[in-house]
Amino acid sequence: MLPPRRTDGSTYRIAVVCLGNICRSPIAEVVLSDRLARAGLSERVEVVSAGTGDWHVGNPMDPRAADVLSAHGYDPSRHRAKQYAPAWYDGCDLVLAMDASNHADITAMHVPDDLDASRLRMFRDFDPGADEADRDVPDPYFGGEEGFEPVLAMVERTARELVGLLPARLRED
Repeated sequence: MLPPRRTDGSTYRIAVVCLGNICRSPIAEVVLSDRLARAGLSERVEVVSAGTGDWHVGNPMDPRAADVLSAHGYDPSRHRAKQYAPAWYDGCDLVLAMDASNHADITAMHVPDDLDASRLRMFRDFDPGADEADRDVPDPYFGGEEGFEPVLAMVERTARELVGLLPARLRED
């Protein structure tokens, strides 16, 4: 189940967060945005991405991530890395961490009472191929090109489920 919108009539805003915002979260942002456009929801739902670290701020995504996206028909060219800040949480309806470490980093940035567990979730909470013991999207950054295809497959599968849930959420709001 998806959390409700922060305010009536506003765009439903989803943030996808990883470590450096050059691999996993930009792949998710590009794929989710593409799926939303295909579903006719891009006027009602916005996707943004960020990293918990600041090493890559302003840079394009990792060339291997861009290559795998391009090879599958997506446009990775507009991405520039951003850093997650606590204000992002207030501006988003749903914040999706790509792994447990990212989730812990986001949690540590906030006063515990300010975090609503329904709004801060793991990305793969919506992946029909994930189980409770396997909720992380693996970080392909330190591996070779071969690590990016499985990440894209996870993201596509999860994006399909998320986009499928959004029309009901938007009707309820």
